[in-house]
Amino acid sequence: MDAMDRDPSATPRALATEAVHAGREDLATLGLHAPPLDLSTTYPSYDARAEAARIDEFATTGARLDGPPVYARLDNPTVARFEEALARLEGAEAAVAFASGMAAFTAVLLARASQGLRHVVAVRPLYGCSDHLLEAGLLGTEVTWTDPAGIADAIRPDTGLVMVESPANPTLAEADIRALAHSCGSVPLLVDNTFATPVLQRPVEQGARIVLHSATKYLGGHGDVMGGVVACDEEFARTLRQVRFATGGVLHPLAGYLLLRGLSTLPVRVRAASSSAAELVRRLATDPRIARVHYPRIGGAMIAFEVYGDPHDVIAGVRLITPAVSLGSVDTLIQHPASISHRIVAEGDRRSAGVSDRLLRLSVGLEDVEDLWRDLTQALSAPPAGPPLEAGTAARTAGSAATPWPVAR
Repeated sequence: MDAMDRDPSATPRALATEAVHAGREDLATLGLHAPPLDLSTTYPSYDARAEAARIDEFATTGARLDGPPVYARLDNPTVARFEEALARLEGAEAAVAFASGMAAFTAVLLARASQGLRHVVAVRPLYGCSDHLLEAGLLGTEVTWTDPAGIADAIRPDTGLVMVESPANPTLAEADIRALAHSCGSVPLLVDNTFATPVLQRPVEQGARIVLHSATKYLGGHGDVMGGVVACDEEFARTLRQVRFATGGVLHPLAGYLLLRGLSTLPVRVRAASSSAAELVRRLATDPRIARVHYPRIGGAMIAFEVYGDPHDVIAGVRLITPAVSLGSVDTLIQHPASISHRIVAEGDRRSAGVSDRLLRLSVGLEDVEDLWRDLTQALSAPPAGPPLEAGTAARTAGSAATPWPVAR
């Protein structure tokens, strides 16, 4: 894909332009307008000696192979286009795509562990399954949980990674990425950028060395594709490609095709949904049924809010908004983190991270904001659908402390 190589002398292009053109620069010379979808699992080669040499090179270096592909678990041209485009949007040297966000995070942990660096320093809250993967030590990793101020002291000789999610799932807490990167010293800082997307935040520019996305969310944008991707420098990308080849967590070409297509409208979708979210935040902040609203300073399409009533009644009361897990789709989704996305996190850890039992998470889509508000306000006034939350729970959560940096606006 030589025609797709970046030209260092080229004039920098705006993110909206990159979203449309990155990974597609060679199409005109191929006589194509839309990117092709390559579904091959294997590729013919009549020169077995040369093929063996190329495979040996990959096994040694992890670099992308020159020439035609060999086998889909090693590389795929359609997926490579998505990787190129995402790397450009994040301002990184490279990107490596996987079958899901958790597969991508797993590959990062395995890559660091392969170098004897099994210790991770992490800041809560994280996405519930990321939290569980670290806490349970399923990959032989050991985690030290800390607040941002304690990162430097928590780092050990075998620390391979510092991880933060900003804005965080589900409280939307924000971290000072530049300050965190400074605290990390030589240890790579991984930022889960799923909520912000490169439209709102580019962690590499602030000193992060690894950027993680659940591509299932905003990058795909339509709730019909699952994937994960890591943006990083080329050196680490080579190790990730080797891990991907060995473990098989590859992104399907059709998913790569849909994700590349999703990137082309990413800036428009994120900005439109963010505008509606900001208006909903304004209204929720003055609603007497709402105890607290969480919304990040950088904006975005994600809202978290705590209700005085029973959050399960709100879930049961929506009609236009979809009560479902996930986020980042064109339609608006609502869920109760303590019951769903963060249920796997121990109750005490959940609450200390600001995930109260009365917290709801709203992923704002592209519907008209007036229709969304009408549905949401009706759901907030819905009659009880079941037994109320126990009084003790209400007393504990109503004044619960959030994470150590400001999150409400």
